[in-house]
Amino acid sequence: MSARTGGRTFSIKEAAALTGLPASTLRYYESVGVVAPVGRSASSGHRVYTEDDLDVLTWVACLNATGLSISDMRRYVENGAAGRAAAGQQIELLAAQRDRLAMEAELLAVRRRYVQLKIDYWQAVADGDQDRARALSDEALAVADALKKTP
Repeated sequence: MSARTGGRTFSIKEAAALTGLPASTLRYYESVGVVAPVGRSASSGHRVYTEDDLDVLTWVACLNATGLSISDMRRYVENGAAGRAAAGQQIELLAAQRDRLAMEAELLAVRRRYVQLKIDYWQAVADGDQDRARALSDEALAVADALKKTP
């Protein structure tokens, strides 16, 4: 998404609508250094967002959606300002996030498998199929053991 609209500035309400981030999150990201301090209106003192601010906030919103930590988002934005010189660091940061997401996906798949086994178990119970229920119960126990070993 690009917020390019011809060089104008935006209020915090408009910035929130254009980036999909609540105004409170915009203020928070500024306060913890994920984004640089935003300019202020000389007359009112209210935040005034530029198109460049919105571009940064848009990709920060996307990083947030991937589950990237605040400290990693801060590093990403800092590295982004360095351009090509920080490309290797950006790759490392994003590769680490990719790997974390892959581990989360694997854990989620195990959890989903356990839930499906329990559904199948109770369906077998409802059908009066004790042999299938017993086999599913054993399989669910094995999956439960795998779940216990995950962080």
